[in-house]
Amino acid sequence: MANQALYLRWRPQIFEDVIGQDHITRTIRNALQQERIRHAYLFSGPRGTGKTTMARLLAKAVNCTHDDIQRRPCNECHQCQMVNQGRFLDLIEIDAASHTSVDDVRDLRDKIAFSPSEGRYKVYIIDEVHRFSGSAFDALLKTLEEPPDHAIFILATTEFDKVPATIKSRCLIFEFRRVSLRQVMDRLQRICDDEGISIDPAALELIARQGTGSVRDSISLLDQVVADPTQHISFDLAQQMLGAVSSQAVQEIVQAVIEQDAAQGLHFLNEAIDSGADSRQLGQQVVDHLRQMMLVQVSGTEVIDASDEYRQVLALQAAQIGRRTLLKAIRTFNLAINDLSSGWQPQLPLELAIVESSQPEQESIEPVIEKSRPSAPEKRPVSQPTFAAVNDSGLSLRDIQVQWKEVIRVARGQRSTLPALLEWCDPTKFDGSLLVLSLRNEVLRPKLEDPKNLQPLLASLEAVFGHKMNVRIELASHSAHTKKNQEMDDDLAIFGMSELGAEPREIE
Repeated sequence: MANQALYLRWRPQIFEDVIGQDHITRTIRNALQQERIRHAYLFSGPRGTGKTTMARLLAKAVNCTHDDIQRRPCNECHQCQMVNQGRFLDLIEIDAASHTSVDDVRDLRDKIAFSPSEGRYKVYIIDEVHRFSGSAFDALLKTLEEPPDHAIFILATTEFDKVPATIKSRCLIFEFRRVSLRQVMDRLQRICDDEGISIDPAALELIARQGTGSVRDSISLLDQVVADPTQHISFDLAQQMLGAVSSQAVQEIVQAVIEQDAAQGLHFLNEAIDSGADSRQLGQQVVDHLRQMMLVQVSGTEVIDASDEYRQVLALQAAQIGRRTLLKAIRTFNLAINDLSSGWQPQLPLELAIVESSQPEQESIEPVIEKSRPSAPEKRPVSQPTFAAVNDSGLSLRDIQVQWKEVIRVARGQRSTLPALLEWCDPTKFDGSLLVLSLRNEVLRPKLEDPKNLQPLLASLEAVFGHKMNVRIELASHSAHTKKNQEMDDDLAIFGMSELGAEPREIE
């Protein structure tokens, strides 16, 4: 029989073993001691943070027969042992990803009326509940409203927003958080000590960082690295097994960006790729390094959970780069990571990010803009909102153009008819505080400049880019869009576009 995976062997069996979720553990234990058990719980949070584990612990605790309530679950009574062995008949685990139909929920509803076979409560754990169809949620809703006294539902999800509000309102909600780097490292060290694994502290830190706050992912990565339990796990071996690059390589790439030396940055990048580094992993390491530099600039080295040596490197590099340039580099590399999945040349997005981030950042272009403005003031609606200029946004016109579809998507939530207007606009100029939109039809200009539409647009831009900005509408070249303008000459078509969100289509 194959050995169990480490994350299964080290799954917590009592509440004290759960790390990073003290706010949830404390509340549930207090409720158990006071026998205030709810009929429905909703656990939400990132993967690998303990949602299913906490659900099983709760199922054990409510059925545990130990005389001391504070010691439940005891892992000694018959019920606890049966749960640990996966043979407890009154614990039903359902994977919503493979049971999405309404018939599955109806079958559950028909069986829930039967009394528990062994324990005090019949506990239903529904994992990834957001995968249920709309009709399945409707069928579940009736059961959550009037459940039998012996039934407890525990719903778990990684996408809280996809769970209907009607379901949320009938559950006691707990939000699981990512676990801190230090707590993950302590748990990995405990596992290594008990398993007889010899490993460098630097390798443990690397594994914990790769896990990004997920305890299960971190333990799985440790299991991946430990090919031979008798072999010492060095930092270099961990890097090789995980496809990561050395921190020195990341620092050299970032230093090239600081010195605006694109050639040197490309050299270090391709050297790392040729050595076997994964391009996505490398990009994530660069973004993480740049992010920590930003934290050092804003709050100092005290907020960084790292070794003293690494803090010194971050402080030194953070002092050599301007805030705007650093923000630009973070956004550029972050966009590059998203582009890595598509394209035939894996490292091309990272190469483009290095070249773009190494370009000298123009500190101020306001005097140029002032000279190019017409002497006569432009006519604007009296109620048009204005904001103070944002000179350190770190945004470029290309950033806005790349994310323009995301702005349109967010705008739909602000005002349903706004996306139809924005489809006729193109971002053409940006000076750090003023965004110029080129409108392809003058008929729609009054609608777009109306505060009812302009305010949601400004809110959408701030939501996507994190900065307030002004917007000016300019008409695009008439000759380039004659056909589009002709389509909008009809008053009914204008009403459909501006008020109902319609889209023009050519009919043969």
